[in-house]
Amino acid sequence: MYDDLHGIAAAALRREADGHTLQPTELADEAFVRLLGQSRSTWQNRSHFFAVAAGIIRRILIDHARRRSRQKRDHGIRVTFDESLDVPDQKSERLLELVALDDALVQLEGLAPRQARVVELRFFGGLDIDQTAEALGISPATVKRDWTFARAFLLDALGSAPPDVTT
Repeated sequence: MYDDLHGIAAAALRREADGHTLQPTELADEAFVRLLGQSRSTWQNRSHFFAVAAGIIRRILIDHARRRSRQKRDHGIRVTFDESLDVPDQKSERLLELVALDDALVQLEGLAPRQARVVELRFFGGLDIDQTAEALGISPATVKRDWTFARAFLLDALGSAPPDVTT
């Protein structure tokens, strides 16, 4: 379980700006402690674990970004929001503030909760389309549609025109 958690943490931090003060091991350790604190949770399957871990990692990164933003007062920490969620190429790379992304994601949760979960699982959890579909109990085609909708919503909420989405 810890190795999987470390992999999720490493993937999440690869999307962060260079010079991030958290290391994958620190992020994984903090997430592991928080997961252990959820004694009421029973893992239904591996996908359920990834879904919960993605949410925890999201909250840790947001909390860290808010602390750093308050300390630096320089518009916060920036992350790459990329349609493929792999190593971004220069054309599709978008720099967004992590706190602003979280605020927009909270707005999306109010309007379309499933689409918000798709973003959380893909962006913060590093899950691919099939893994996301399994975690949410929906089809891969529905995940693709939700992902396209959510990306457009978030980019609009953040003041950016969405690029063509082909994934």
